[in-house]
Amino acid sequence: MLGKAIIFSAPSGAGKTTIVKRLLKEIPSFAFSTSATTRPIRAGELDGRDYHFLTVKQFLAKKEAQELLEWEEVYEDTFYGTLKSEVEKIWSNNQQVIFDVDVKGGLKLKRIFQDRAVSIFVKVPTVELLHERLSKRNTEDQESLKMRIRKAVLEMEEEPRFDFTVENLDLEDAVAQAKEIVLHFIKN
Repeated sequence: MLGKAIIFSAPSGAGKTTIVKRLLKEIPSFAFSTSATTRPIRAGELDGRDYHFLTVKQFLAKKEAQELLEWEEVYEDTFYGTLKSEVEKIWSNNQQVIFDVDVKGGLKLKRIFQDRAVSIFVKVPTVELLHERLSKRNTEDQESLKMRIRKAVLEMEEEPRFDFTVENLDLEDAVAQAKEIVLHFIKN
């Protein structure tokens, strides 16, 4: 039996991961689809929990073997994708899959799952606030920070293509709004 899919997408730094983590704690029937990536592992991250960290060669082999539902080369040689096996495992456990993916990936997943999915765009009110949040992470050098901001501006243009938008100015409000959306979707 196929389950439902909850798709959270946003520009980097908008807070989608924080919202998804809160929902996973509060709603036991949700399970996280761990994406695959070729980007370097960051301090505090664990392979298999935060991402499936792969080499470019490994990632491309999975793509060729059609083991990915969707994939994207977000930056040169930095790939992200959704493993079919992750979704199948979650649905076989009678849980609903929740995704935390970039904007292009979110739109691709919505096209794949159609009415079995709800897509939610997480945004912040200004590019300046997004820049501030990304800077506070201390995970980017100045050049990659500029690259992420340029990409974020383009991603913000895709907001109307999502089913819902959650503005993350106040985290508690954003989590409450996201929870209301997904619980309503799951019940119907």
